[in-house]
Amino acid sequence: MTLADIIEQYLRTLVEESDSTTVEIIRSNVAEHFSCVPSQINYVLTTRFTPERGFLVESRRGGGGHVRITRLQFADKTTHWSDQILRALPTKIDMDSALHICDRLVDEEVITLRERAIMQAVLGRGTQELPPAVRDEVRAMLLRHMIISLLSSEAEE
Repeated sequence: MTLADIIEQYLRTLVEESDSTTVEIIRSNVAEHFSCVPSQINYVLTTRFTPERGFLVESRRGGGGHVRITRLQFADKTTHWSDQILRALPTKIDMDSALHICDRLVDEEVITLRERAIMQAVLGRGTQELPPAVRDEVRAMLLRHMIISLLSSEAEE
């Protein structure tokens, strides 16, 4: 387990154990706790606490390194995801980002583990044979259509 993994687990635990969905940390204090530089904390925040993974990270300028981490939650998952996908899914998406979105859909109980496995097979190995020039665009289109189809069938049940 790397230091980044340990820091991620620590921060996730803080969020999960919080009475609210938001925690505030001081970057330098967390860095000191793990005997690392604050840029290591920045790395973890920017790579592991992304919207695709269900987090919003806000830094306060002039706040002495204060950072707010919010776990995104949705009351109406079907409506939220169908609206968000139509508005926010980019026209091109790399494989890692697409797979993280699938993970997030499972975390939010929008899709099942089996549905995620199928989606990840299509979005990962299934797109590798496409020409690189169109791969990310096709992946985004497939992801959009799979999610809309899954949410439409969920609404009909």
